[in-house]
Amino acid sequence: MSAGRTASARTGRRTGPSPAARRLVRIASPLAALGLWQVLTSLDVNLWLRFEQFPTVVEVASAFADRVGTGAYWQDLGHSLRRITVGFLLAAVLGVTAGTAVARSRWAADVLGPLVEAVRPVPAIALVPVAILLLPTNEQGIVFITCAAALFPVLVSTRHAVRALSPVWEEAVLTLGGSRARVLFSVVLPGALPGIFGGLSVGIGVSWICVISAEMISGEYGVGYRTWQDYTVVDYPGVFVGMATIGALGWLTSTAVETLGRRVTAWLPRPAERGAPGPGRTAGVPAPAAPARTPSRSVPLPEKEPVP
Repeated sequence: MSAGRTASARTGRRTGPSPAARRLVRIASPLAALGLWQVLTSLDVNLWLRFEQFPTVVEVASAFADRVGTGAYWQDLGHSLRRITVGFLLAAVLGVTAGTAVARSRWAADVLGPLVEAVRPVPAIALVPVAILLLPTNEQGIVFITCAAALFPVLVSTRHAVRALSPVWEEAVLTLGGSRARVLFSVVLPGALPGIFGGLSVGIGVSWICVISAEMISGEYGVGYRTWQDYTVVDYPGVFVGMATIGALGWLTSTAVETLGRRVTAWLPRPAERGAPGPGRTAGVPAPAAPARTPSRSVPLPEKEPVP
């Protein structure tokens, strides 16, 4: 066994890359991908994949710099963000409410359960004809599709999270005289928050997929609409500008949801980081040795002499 492993075993810590090294890898990974993209497109590589029609990284960057300076770019950005915000918030409220009701009420499970399972496999983008027929404007239809996309991940995650809670907590509150409402808001919802935010994180990603698709089909403004227009006029650098914008927006909104989830559930215990000292320990200081176990067989004490 090497000296590093021996020292690691003595201190009870796991060795691994430092935070600075991990940040360097995270920066180097996309830079390497961009460099490979630039080489393949500038050399017009045409093997099994055809890169001769792909725009280079320099062309996409130039098109992005031109777009950022225009008002149309920010107008499209604002329309997409408004649609995703309204649709996602509606899905969050409806999904958490319906998921909690299905998990807590047999009546709600009997009424809503079959409907959820029948509609959930239908892709949200397939609801575009329904939105056109039911809603008076395209704007409302896009918000409806966005809401439908995020609704089912949030609902299903909430349902599973609520059902997974231990009944001991609820029984303890009821034993102490708490009401059903107190159980719901003090035990059920706080205990299900990690699962709820897991569904919200998935839902925001699915929402972006569907809002961009809906804008391509029936939108008038938005990042998806502009990307499709660039494709129809064979402006491939503009298409990649739209794709990069969609990716950045999705990453930012998903990060915002996950950050909010960590802050809301900050009271929950967290697993220790790899290589980090445990609670009450100092880095580099070995953990105290466990006390020796007493033998299971008791040793008889000497009998006392009778006092005269």
